[in-house]
Amino acid sequence: MTTDVTTNLLEDARDVLPEIVDIRRRLHAEPELGLQLPKTQAVVAADLESLGIEGHRGRSTTSVTAFIDGARPGPTILVRADMDALPLTEETGLDFASTVEGRMHACGHDTHVAMLLGAARLLIDRRRDFAGRVLLMFQPGEEGFHGARYMLDEGLLDEQGVTGAFALHVTTHYASGTVNLKPGPEMAAGDTIRITVRGRGGHASAPHAAADPITVAAEIVLALQVMITRRVDVFDPAVITIANIAAGTTTNIIPETAFIQGTMRTVSEQTRVATREHVRRVAAGIAAAHDVTADVEIEPGYPVTVNDPAFAEFVEGVAAELVGAEQVARMPAPIMGAEDFSYVLQRVPGAMVFLGARPADLDPATAPQNHSNRVVFDEDAMAVGSALYAAVALRHLGR
Repeated sequence: MTTDVTTNLLEDARDVLPEIVDIRRRLHAEPELGLQLPKTQAVVAADLESLGIEGHRGRSTTSVTAFIDGARPGPTILVRADMDALPLTEETGLDFASTVEGRMHACGHDTHVAMLLGAARLLIDRRRDFAGRVLLMFQPGEEGFHGARYMLDEGLLDEQGVTGAFALHVTTHYASGTVNLKPGPEMAAGDTIRITVRGRGGHASAPHAAADPITVAAEIVLALQVMITRRVDVFDPAVITIANIAAGTTTNIIPETAFIQGTMRTVSEQTRVATREHVRRVAAGIAAAHDVTADVEIEPGYPVTVNDPAFAEFVEGVAAELVGAEQVARMPAPIMGAEDFSYVLQRVPGAMVFLGARPADLDPATAPQNHSNRVVFDEDAMAVGSALYAAVALRHLGR
């Protein structure tokens, strides 16, 4: 693929932007959660059918997959869009705001779906220009439901000859239309920590006759933060956030138990394993010092999202041709959020990038971020996203 063809991709993406925006807004108005997204699945399948592409629906989830075949046999590249929304009530004031109470596309997955459908339009027009296949992956359940793993278990990569994988994610953290990425570890693994402190209940006037689990739980929370600063290498970081504490029923009763839970995020498997053991040791040791017990459960979440260095550099070059080198940047450090595209990248060399979509009239310091119920994305950036999906696919198949 030449530079001229790359330029044409962006121009053509801008031509189909009204169609992409319309799809995005329809999805935005009717957000769905988790692994079962029947309305979203129907929109994707119908749009693919209108393009003459056969969509295959998942068995265990409402996923959709489809192939776009080039003119000649060759390898396969996977390009992915996640589809699920978040459980919060939208307060953006947009004309196409969510019509479903307590649900909102606050992470921009509606834009991902629309951009990949836009890329499908660009790729169909260029079937004669490439050898091989593009595998479109429309995935439910990214927001904590392991949707990518379900699709892999159904055989997504089996016997498909997939030699590369690519995904993008919109964010208001970066200026609209910019492409941001990091070779190697780009996003953290995310595990869930649950600790139940078990003491002995009693009267609030006589704490010495009881074993107060609340004070022990409070000490554990603080000790975990100290542990992070003293037991974890700052250059291979971990983040522990205790986000929920529950105990007691009233003011004058010392309860039997106190419950705390939160997340643990790491960017290497070595630190992930070590930090789990640190959590268990801190909780058990503090509990023992106060003659109570602490039951620790650590639920594994998504693995570290690791961009293949060579593939990331390849994507960086394609993006620079597409939008200009000044619009492409390397992220200085990993993001401590987690992402289930990591499951795909464990199997196939590939990369994920962050597409800036912050409206120009918003202050970077105060613009609502992803997962805010006030977040608004610049829809003009979607032309860049569609073109980038297509450009990476075409260039990879031409390598």
